[in-house]
Amino acid sequence: MKKTLLGLFAFSMMSATALAADVKPALIFDLGGKFDKSFNEAAFNGAEKFKTETGIEYREFEISNDAQREQALRRFAGDGNNPIVVVGFNWAPPLEKLSAEYPDTKFAIIDTVVDKPNVKSIVFKEQEGSYLVGVLAGLASKSKTVSFVGGMDIPLIHKFGCGYIGGAKSTGADVKVLEAYTGTTPDAWNDPVKGGEIAKSQMDQGSDVVYHAAGGTGVGVLQAAADAGKLGIGVDSNQNALQPGKVLTSMLKRVDVAVYEAFKAAKDDKFEFGASNLGLKEEGVGFALDDNNKALITPEMLTAVDKVKADIIAGTVQVHDYMSDEACPY
Repeated sequence: MKKTLLGLFAFSMMSATALAADVKPALIFDLGGKFDKSFNEAAFNGAEKFKTETGIEYREFEISNDAQREQALRRFAGDGNNPIVVVGFNWAPPLEKLSAEYPDTKFAIIDTVVDKPNVKSIVFKEQEGSYLVGVLAGLASKSKTVSFVGGMDIPLIHKFGCGYIGGAKSTGADVKVLEAYTGTTPDAWNDPVKGGEIAKSQMDQGSDVVYHAAGGTGVGVLQAAADAGKLGIGVDSNQNALQPGKVLTSMLKRVDVAVYEAFKAAKDDKFEFGASNLGLKEEGVGFALDDNNKALITPEMLTAVDKVKADIIAGTVQVHDYMSDEACPY
């Protein structure tokens, strides 16, 4: 009996070791690099959390141009990495192709839906988080003019802008929102100089709170706002510390949680395919409050934004999704 128990114990230990060995996670970033202080960096932080908690190393790669997408995916899948998480909607075309060629590999994509049996798609209700920071912007603005700087001029980024416009205008009929985009190519994500120039132009038109959804370009937006004595609003990651006391808040998009959960689910053999859409109710989006910005948000502002958040979760406030009709009604 003792030998039998020892044998079962040894077998279970071997099985656990084999299972851990079968998990070879990989993360491939989008253009802009893993230290963009925004979208990619949030993904990196999620992967790092997984590594710290489990001791399991992951593989990573930063592309420098679109031509590398299929090449990188093919190399990682061919090397047996599993799961493979790709960050950004531009990964959809190569993933459509490669997921069919590697049916036993678990893939996850963030920011768009790829309808394949071995792909997990994770999208977010960015309009809900943007609505909340729009409410804070409208309440914080002294000039009653606020603004938005988007990165690449695409429907996904208009989704951020539209939510922000709705939230800002909900604070008063006299609130005006300026809106501009950095460009129409992927270079729009990594041009902080141009981001700063756009922000300055908006501030010259009266904006005193500037929200960006522009990846690495947004670092220039926040810098320009701080230099002018105005307020910026960060995005994706908590960017409050980039300009302490000058960033009103950051719209949090929990890309870090998405990457962490994908890796962990694969490790625990609980990886689920299909699409998930994460909003305020699912804690997929939100806003940042910490020591860097708490002095900027009054108790009255916090009470107001918490009520709006509860109303959105309850469904009594409906935030328009720009991507549903490519229009913004606000």
